[in-house]
Amino acid sequence: MRSLIKSVLNREDPCDQLHVAGWVRTRRDSKTFSFLELNDGTCLGNLQIVADAGIPGYESIAKMTTGSSVEIHGKLVPSPATGQRWELQATSLKLLGEAPDDYPLQKKGHSPEFLRSIAHLRPRTNLYGAVFRMRSRIAYAVHRFFQERDFIYVHTPIITASDCEGAGEMFRVTTLEDGQISNDAEDFFGKRAYLTVSGQLEGETFACALSNIYTFGPTFRAENSNTSRHAAEFWMIEPEVAFCDLEGDMDLAEELVKYLVQEALDHNEGDLAIFEKFVDKGLRERLEFVASRPFERVSYTEAVKLLQASGKTFNYPVEYGLNLQSEHERWLTEEHFKKPVTVFNYPKEIKPFYMRLNDDNKTVTAMDVLVPGIGEIVGGSQREERLEILLENFKKHHLDPEAYGWYADLRKYGSVPHAGFGLGFERMLMFVTGMTNIRDVIPFARTPGNCEF
Repeated sequence: MRSLIKSVLNREDPCDQLHVAGWVRTRRDSKTFSFLELNDGTCLGNLQIVADAGIPGYESIAKMTTGSSVEIHGKLVPSPATGQRWELQATSLKLLGEAPDDYPLQKKGHSPEFLRSIAHLRPRTNLYGAVFRMRSRIAYAVHRFFQERDFIYVHTPIITASDCEGAGEMFRVTTLEDGQISNDAEDFFGKRAYLTVSGQLEGETFACALSNIYTFGPTFRAENSNTSRHAAEFWMIEPEVAFCDLEGDMDLAEELVKYLVQEALDHNEGDLAIFEKFVDKGLRERLEFVASRPFERVSYTEAVKLLQASGKTFNYPVEYGLNLQSEHERWLTEEHFKKPVTVFNYPKEIKPFYMRLNDDNKTVTAMDVLVPGIGEIVGGSQREERLEILLENFKKHHLDPEAYGWYADLRKYGSVPHAGFGLGFERMLMFVTGMTNIRDVIPFARTPGNCEF
């Protein structure tokens, strides 16, 4: 059984017989021996291999170029070189897979745009290896956060007949040919079906039975927006909590963000250093700032007043009744409050049908959590639990009450106050890594005009 390089580098004691495998990062030759830097992707660090001429497999050393895969047996000993604790004195080498001269990841800097074009190889680079290890750690932390608080993990469907957001930006799923596309009853599901934009509505059904639940899975939006913050396929974390109001919803969202930020700080195993060096020199300081301070809370009405009084010229207008744009959100977090901000109580006209109407009959119990460098990272609300108001919302939003009859039943039979939110997983990853483009924190980005690999 081979040893992972991560575990080898963290060993306390030397070892006489060790078996490792990985990809060659660099090789240096002398007349009687060679140095190989080996990495297997389990951590940022490389293991230095010292291979003497004459050991079994050394005859293939010239083919062990950058990118080639090798298998090595040897003896782990303390390294005399500075900056590394161990090195492996090889007793045998085996070339597993060659990397010809056209291997695109040579020892030089590569632009993000170029690396996106070879997304199948970019995880082998130091930076993207760190990004996707961080993605794995934060995903695990999401589950740990909710499981520690007795939330039930629910798998909501990827294919749905319900438009959660009401914006119509959904990918249709069909088996019909183009000429038959209008024959909905003859389609596979007997009706129009779509890739989900959210697991929220289905999640509410389980919250109204199991109390505290969360979903964590892929969502899809057919929004023709080719910005650094949008993707057609992305992952969402969506808890739903029964017997919960807006205040409790904001508490949970802010707690989750702080928890995940602290996870990135505490368990990065050196990866955070590469983000600081090559992506954002102030990253650690900003993460520590967020993890250690309470979030500011401000109503939408007050936020608009602050933006209008700022004296700053924005590309998008600031008016009551309009959605806040990224530049507005970043001004609030980075220039005015200089901390994360939760904005709440939005005008009902700009929010979906399921959000609870406030007593002023003008605003709904919506909230967005904004963080420096990104803007909105969480969006949520207390849900409308009153049947008569929900039915009225169906009319105002031109929704078919029959199609949402199952959703209305939650208010008809034992309705309870409940609330939830969605946290965009990729935006969270952008925040904790400093990466400025969502395409660089998704293994294979799906954006308008792009569906490679």
